[in-house]
Amino acid sequence: MTTMQLRRLAHARSGDKGDTVNVGVIAYDETHYSLLQELLTTSRVKQHFGDMVGQVERFELPNLGALNFLLHGALDGGGTVSLMTDAQGKTFSTAMLRMEIEVPDAVVEAGLPEEGAS
Repeated sequence: MTTMQLRRLAHARSGDKGDTVNVGVIAYDETHYSLLQELLTTSRVKQHFGDMVGQVERFELPNLGALNFLLHGALDGGGTVSLMTDAQGKTFSTAMLRMEIEVPDAVVEAGLPEEGAS
């Protein structure tokens, strides 16, 4: 097994709806989608963000090779009432991509995008 950041396998986007952050994680390579499904459970995402977020929901989008997460209670009330620096949750995608994951060595040996290529 090899430990790496999620950013080596996927890219992500995030935004807000009220007090909820929406984070979409999209596999660079569709063959990695099933690995993302296995690794990015709601409990693992909750563990990664800790007390910064409340309940975590996951939605699967296999036709896009993507997972969509809703991180409830993450914005201190939401953009119009929050005093948070990132009241729209734009940085949560970068935080998600820094998650450390363990992948089979065969995934690395098969080739990954170059560092900084994303």
